[in-house]
Order: sequence, then C-alpha cells, then structure tokens
Amino acid sequence: MERRVVFSGWVCPAVLLTPQLLVTIVFFFWPAGQAVLQSLRGGDAFGLATRFVGTDNFSRLFADPDYLASFGITAFFSFAVALLALAPGLLLAVMADRVVKGAAFYKTVLLMPYAIAPAIAGVLWMFLFNPTIGVLAAGLRAGGIEWNYLLDGYQAMGLVILAAAWKQISYNFLFFLAGLQAIPLSLIEASAIDGASPRRRFWTIIFPLLAPTSFFLIVVNIVYAFFDTFGVIHNVTQGGPAKATEILVYKVWYDGIVGLDLGGSAAQSVVLMAIVIGLTAVQFRFIERRVHYA
Repeated sequence: MERRVVFSGWVCPAVLLTPQLLVTIVFFFWPAGQAVLQSLRGGDAFGLATRFVGTDNFSRLFADPDYLASFGITAFFSFAVALLALAPGLLLAVMADRVVKGAAFYKTVLLMPYAIAPAIAGVLWMFLFNPTIGVLAAGLRAGGIEWNYLLDGYQAMGLVILAAAWKQISYNFLFFLAGLQAIPLSLIEASAIDGASPRRRFWTIIFPLLAPTSFFLIVVNIVYAFFDTFGVIHNVTQGGPAKATEILVYKVWYDGIVGLDLGGSAAQSVVLMAIVIGLTAVQFRFIERRVHYA
C-alpha cells in the first residue's frame, strides 16, 4: 500500500521548498539569464561599453570553423569519458560486492579518488605522463613509444580522457555498489539453484536490475564530461596541442577570459547549456523507456 504525506496547509510545504528554490534561482536561473542577456550584446575593444547586437554573436559562432570542430572533439571526449568511467566502475563494484574479508578497506580505497578535485587529478596525470620527468612517460619511451602529448594531439586526447575518466570511476563505483546491495539475494540464490552460471546470473538478473542506476549514471557522466572536466583540460593540455583537446566548456573560458570576447563567450555558454539540456531530455524521453524499475 502506497503511503503519501498530506499537508494540512501551505506554510510547511513552502518552508521546505523555499531553500531549494532559492538555491536554484540564485545559482542557475539568474546566471543563465545573465548569460542569455550577455550573448545578445557586444562590447568595444576596451570593454568600456556594450551595445545590443541581437543574434550576431551566434551567427559568428557557427561561421567559425574552430568552434564547429570543438563540437566533434567534445562529442568524442564525452562518449569516451563516460564509457571508460562506467565500465570499470561497474566491474569494481561487482568485485567489491563479492569481497567478504576486508571489504570496508577495499571500498574505502576505491572511493578515495572521488575526493580529489578535477584540477588536482589533472596535475597528477600531467606529472605522471610529463615527457621530461614523468615516470610513466619514461616507461612508454622504454617500450619504444615516442611519447610527447605536448606535440601529439592524439596522445593529448588520450591522456585527458584517462585523467577525466579515472576521476569519475569512484563516483560510478559508489552508485553501482549501492545498486548491487539493493538487489534481493533470494533472486540470485534461486537462479544459482536452477543452475545458472555466475556470468548468466549477472547478464539476466543483476544487470537488468541495475538499469535505473545505469540510466542515472549515464546522465550524470555526460554532464560531468561536458562541464566538470574543465580543470583536467586546463591543467594538462590547456586545449592543445593545436586545439586538439579544446572542448566546448574550455573554449567558453578561453574566448571569454583570454580573448575578452564576452558576448561570444556568453553565446557559447548558452549553446552549451542548450546542448546539455537537450541531451538530458532525449535520454529521459527515449532511453528511460527501456529502463525497468523493479
């Protein structure tokens, strides 16, 4: 029987909702509104005055080949980060869920990378793979690989993907582990009694029951790859070499702070926000239909 909480008046619901509404308005709607207004304005060379330019900033954006190229770079980067963060997170959660002795220790160690800020994670990977002093870079050179991500765009992209995915694995591990522990043991034991192998039990029982968790993590990981990986890009490659790792969120910062094109930067932020909202809406509209909630 479903239980519902019914309030006798409007005061208590209003008090409970007001803090969250204020946070949403102050930290999302107000900055988003300011970005939309700024995207419709243009400034002089000294940044002392602004004027209304309508959609000129957007027209200039989509005529810029560098901006259009950043779409493909961002799409590849986001897909790779989400895939490399989700798959190991699920694998580690399955393995940790089977550990009996010392389970708390293993879970704590696997969660530690999540406490590291993306910028710090980028610095760690930058030092490990630095062409001059990096330990892992020296190992790659010893193996016959000419490693220098400062000159090779493919190597730079691979490095930032690994750094960004490594940072997110612990987050995915936490939610997958919680989802695994919520699955009734009676279902797994019944399938084992029926003779199902561990692999078959995983693909026919465990993985389908993890569908709600997987759907949630897909959305979160895509948003993470679009926005929260700025610190990794900035500290490892700074968008280079030759703009090979210049994703959309980094280009927003670079054009606005370094290039001082506030109108164009605001237009880019509006486009980026629309892309993320659209992708999230598509996922909820089509992918969620295939998710079965137990």
